[in-house]
Order: sequence, then C-alpha cells, then structure tokens
Amino acid sequence: MDNYLVAFIAGTLAGTLSRILLLRMDYRQYPGYPHGMISHISLGFIASAIGAVSVPAIMKPDFAAVTFLALAATQFREIRGIERTTLDNLDKTELVRRGNDYIEGIARTFEARNYMVMFTALFVTAACYLTGLPGAVVMMALLIIFVKSFMSGQNIGDICEILPARIHFDKSLLKVDEIDIMNVGLQDMRDKILNEGLAVKIVPRDFNALAVINDMGQRTAIAHTAAALLGSKKDIDTPEFTPLARKNVDNGEVGLYILPVIKDMEALLLAVKRTPVLESARSKPLSTGAGRMAVRKNERQ
Repeated sequence: MDNYLVAFIAGTLAGTLSRILLLRMDYRQYPGYPHGMISHISLGFIASAIGAVSVPAIMKPDFAAVTFLALAATQFREIRGIERTTLDNLDKTELVRRGNDYIEGIARTFEARNYMVMFTALFVTAACYLTGLPGAVVMMALLIIFVKSFMSGQNIGDICEILPARIHFDKSLLKVDEIDIMNVGLQDMRDKILNEGLAVKIVPRDFNALAVINDMGQRTAIAHTAAALLGSKKDIDTPEFTPLARKNVDNGEVGLYILPVIKDMEALLLAVKRTPVLESARSKPLSTGAGRMAVRKNERQ
C-alpha cells in the first residue's frame, strides 16, 4: 500500500510540475491574469491525479476506476469549448484581433496539454511503482523534455525569412516595398504613417511555407502578435492605423505594416519570427505529386 501511495504522489507531482513549466508559453496566447494561472495549475493537478491513480487501479486490479480516464477526456473537451467561448468574447474588445483560427489553436492546445500532463503522471507513477523513486525521476525528466519539445511547435521564423521593408505611397496607395496594403485618403495620415510606421517582408523558404503564410488566419495572427508586443496606435476611429499583412499576388510573399507605439525594427522582426504557426494553416503541398510538379514547373519558368 505504501508503494502505491508513493507512486501516486510522485506521478501527481510530476504531472503538475510539467503543467507549471508549460505555463510559460500560455502567456503569449492566453490572458495572463492570476485567475487564469490558477485555472491552468488546478486543471493540471486534477489531470495529474487522474493519470496517477490509474496505475494503482490497474495493479489492484480495479478496472472500474480506469473509467475516470474516459470521464476526464469528456471534461477536457468541454473545457476546450469554454476556452474557445471565453477567447471569442475577449477578442471582440481587441483593437487588433487574434482571429478565429488563432483562438481555435489556443483552445486545442489548452485541451492537449491536459492530456499530456495526464499521461506524464501515468508513466511516472508506473516507473515509480516498478523501479522506485530513481526510475521515476529519470522518467519525469525524459517526459518533461518530450512535452516541452512536442508542444512548442514551429514559429514563422522557422519557415520564413523576415526582412525589413520600406513603407511608401503610390499616390494614395500605401505599399510595403512592392506589396499593396490599402488606400489612405488624408495627407495627415500618410505623413504620420511615413514618419512613424514600420514594415517587414515575410519571404517563404519553400512551397509549404508559402501555403502557411497565404492563410488568412495565419496573417491575422502575425499582425496581432506584432501589435501585442510593440503596441499599436490604432484606435476605434483610426482604421488607417490597423496593422495589416497583405500578400504579393504574384509570388506569395507577405508584407506587414504596423504603426507601433514602440518604434523598434529589431523588436518587430523578432515578434514576427516568434509568431506560432497555426495548426489550421499548416499544409504540405510538397508532399503531394501535384505540388512537386507545380514547383518544378515554376522553377523552369
């Protein structure tokens, strides 16, 4: 009985610790209020306890207790829906919105991390029961490394080259290098944009990256991240100051324009590079025959 208790405590602590370590990424995606932190940690503890108690239940054996895993899965799906609704409501008050694709990705991540925590606790509990505390410590270290690497995902900087770009006007048309952004009618607004605006060009490294940054949800997420980290001078009555990411229709490159509170090109480049690649935007046309054929034809031209 003592072995079961020690194994349960070790697994629960390991799962809760892994959830606390994963909280660092949530501050880029989820409001960093104290209540939000308590919610994350509490759900991580519950998921850990459910995962940890499964091993003693199987060893006993008491297979009825394993139904807690199915119950937990149902509850985590409901939490995903609650998270989506909460972020949708918050997004309505944002001057630069995350967008539906970004919100859906956050909700999925929130659900998936609870599953990862639950299985971390399960495996650590099993290791502790079978090999003792040293084995549990080794298993915990391996799983935490795996969870951190598996859940981090790609960023825009991993698949694209981010370059400083020039803001200029062609009559009333605002452009980032050769990419059309929007029409700005008032001369005062044009002058302010030229004096205080920043722009970058996002150049895909391959055809897969091209498909990612051509996704509207991904471009909205890039603009939101830039505005969140550098600030934006946009207000309700100044649509001309809205950060926008528009593509070059000829080659698929994307130009981002922003009128930031903090005018720092290096910070803008870093913000764009660290924008996560959304799950909904991921696609691999190069893994298909048609995609490879299109790329070869384009290269010959």
